Amino acid sequence: MSALFDIRNLTVDVPLESGLLGMVSFAQPRLNILAGVSLQIGEGETLGIVGESGSGKTTLALAMLGLTASSGGEMRFDGAPLGSRASFGTLRQKTAMMFQDPVASLSPRMSVGALLYEPFIIHGKRVANRRAKVIALLEQVGLPPEIATRFPHELSGGQARRVCVARALALNPRLLVADEPTAGLDVSVQGEVLNLMAGLKTALGLSVLIISHNLAMLRHVTDRLAILYLGRLVESGPTDAIFANPRHPYTASLIAAEPQPDPRKRRADLALKGEIPSLFLRPKGCEFHTRCAHAQPMCQTTAPELRTTGEGQVRCHFAETLKLNNRSEPNGMEN
Repeated sequence: MSALFDIRNLTVDVPLESGLLGMVSFAQPRLNILAGVSLQIGEGETLGIVGESGSGKTTLALAMLGLTASSGGEMRFDGAPLGSRASFGTLRQKTAMMFQDPVASLSPRMSVGALLYEPFIIHGKRVANRRAKVIALLEQVGLPPEIATRFPHELSGGQARRVCVARALALNPRLLVADEPTAGLDVSVQGEVLNLMAGLKTALGLSVLIISHNLAMLRHVTDRLAILYLGRLVESGPTDAIFANPRHPYTASLIAAEPQPDPRKRRADLALKGEIPSLFLRPKGCEFHTRCAHAQPMCQTTAPELRTTGEGQVRCHFAETLKLNNRSEPNGMEN
């Protein structure tokens, strides 16, 4: 599978208010949010980005689209390097982002029809029949034509999300970036939105990047997963392989923390303990060692390298020896 989006050692730093630190240093202090992230999104692939709040998921997506400035690294879209204003301008015609809050991301002063046509105005695209194009976009996401005259506050959560999907697809992008696409929706509506996105992905040949905390959802809709911790990639690989055999303790803990539909099933003691450390005070050595049940003295002093293992990658000193499969059967019996 050829790479549509290729990211190498992407770093994002943000400046901080100087305060007392600035009085003793000529350099403006900066906070490191993304620390050398490398990953690829293949043609027609759905990649899921996983991690707790503050792990850098949304920052990664914004940096990919040039909405947040990167501090280092290299990005390529369809083989062409990104970095200049012109390259990102071209990129934004071939990519689209769905933000986490569908209603807040839509202007309350514009009707749905105006919102769906706005991308054509922004990018200077001419459309022969504006009304027909808007109706076609609404039909593509399963909404009736009369929705075009409504305003965002008049929509249900599911309708607002579908409008966001339609707006994102207006310019026929090749990559769709969805930040928590099912957040705030009822379970039944979540299924409808995910089925819609899956159908459109197949019909249009889209590549999709999904950011979510919902591992159960990602398990069913993604081809590969990438797990971030404190802005660093700690594991990546095919979704089925990661759920069957997680290689990093953080990944195993996230899976173990997911609710189990069968109350008879016991969880292994892998649930995450403590809070994610502050980015101001990154732990030395392996940054996960302060919360890891398998940490050894080496983990406190030596940072592990990201290593290729089979079809994926993992950042753990003991990935080859740990047994982290946390699935358990009723009464501890295996099938």
